[in-house]
Amino acid sequence: MNAYDTGAGGTERTFPALPPARGRGFARTWWGLAWLTALEGTALDLAQLKAGRRLARAGAVGAVSVRPGRITAVVQDRDRTAHRADVLLQELSGEQWDRFLAMTVARAGHVAALLDREMPTHLVEDAELAGVDLLPGPGDLEPECDCGAWDHCGHTAALCYQLARLLDQDPFVLLLMRGRSERALLDALQSHGDASAGRSTRGPEGTDAAEAYAAGDILPSLPGPPSLPAGPGVPPSLDTEAAPVAGIDPPALEFLAARTAARAHRLLEEALRGEADAHAVEPSVARDAVRLAAGEPDPAVTDRLAEGSGRGGEGLAVAVRAWRQGGAAALAVLDEEWTVRGDTLARARAALDSAWEEDERPALRARANRWTVVDAPVQLRLSRDGRWWPYREERGRWVPAGGPARDPATALASAEGAAGA
Repeated sequence: MNAYDTGAGGTERTFPALPPARGRGFARTWWGLAWLTALEGTALDLAQLKAGRRLARAGAVGAVSVRPGRITAVVQDRDRTAHRADVLLQELSGEQWDRFLAMTVARAGHVAALLDREMPTHLVEDAELAGVDLLPGPGDLEPECDCGAWDHCGHTAALCYQLARLLDQDPFVLLLMRGRSERALLDALQSHGDASAGRSTRGPEGTDAAEAYAAGDILPSLPGPPSLPAGPGVPPSLDTEAAPVAGIDPPALEFLAARTAARAHRLLEEALRGEADAHAVEPSVARDAVRLAAGEPDPAVTDRLAEGSGRGGEGLAVAVRAWRQGGAAALAVLDEEWTVRGDTLARARAALDSAWEEDERPALRARANRWTVVDAPVQLRLSRDGRWWPYREERGRWVPAGGPARDPATALASAEGAAGA
């Protein structure tokens, strides 16, 4: 990816036109797929997404300019008419960047991942906990095109599909859209790291006890209310010289306490932000076994969860993979097979018919809510809310291959990309 910088301080990068993308998905990384999911959640007309995929696959998108808050490219129609397409994404505020930098410096693995051109899920999750949304969500990608369309048209959709390919190779492209160039971000991380190291060498701030006592009633003002802790606390260690009471497994108890603290911290933060989910799925023993296993406990605890859930070791591993893709909703897609009837079936067939050009449409074999590609180890599963989930076959078992999409072509592309990775 031979981009070159323009503008002061490298605040704009321009990427040469990419070759046609026939026969491959536009995104292979999870963050590239998240970008496409945001596009899908923004566009109102699936036909325009289809047109955009066709243009991007044909190599109709010219050089892509990326700068804070905006991407731009010239896209050619089939009749060779050129249109300027822009897609806007809100920049992070100065306060949000400060929180992101402090969070990133606190974990060396985050910096190392960025330098390796990776955007691990825990980096994005930690950023969200700090109140910073790195990845766009539905409705965040605002289109502008000189063709006159008021919503996403084929030109802006093609630009978004092309950008997903660029994001796969370099997540700094997204961070530039959010407002910081790679050079500025790395310099700021260095400055924050130096400042943090300086603070750690100084003594604790406050009022000397002797001075406060001598002052009598002239005392410092009371501190303000405490803020939400940066993370959940660590439960006390149960590793003592005394033998545990019969029936008590200290490692398992420590793990449950740690997971409970993490869950309580997350629920408290959601409540303080007013984001509590009123439609949360009721917990169950089987679902909680998967949720707990996703926390990567000790092998002995994992074995107990596998046995208690009735899934076995391999089945629990697949369920954990599903949980990480979408929680309880993804787990339901893994476990449930249901018959699609009536209007739901008609909508599903219409979505499948319109998702691809006639010469690109794969041969699908349907059973219940599952459509399997003939002669290929990939599958689409329809959830009850109308989303398509990609699956692929591994060692004779169907496993989740990515997050959900409203467009079956986008979901299937992620499954094919995962199978080829």
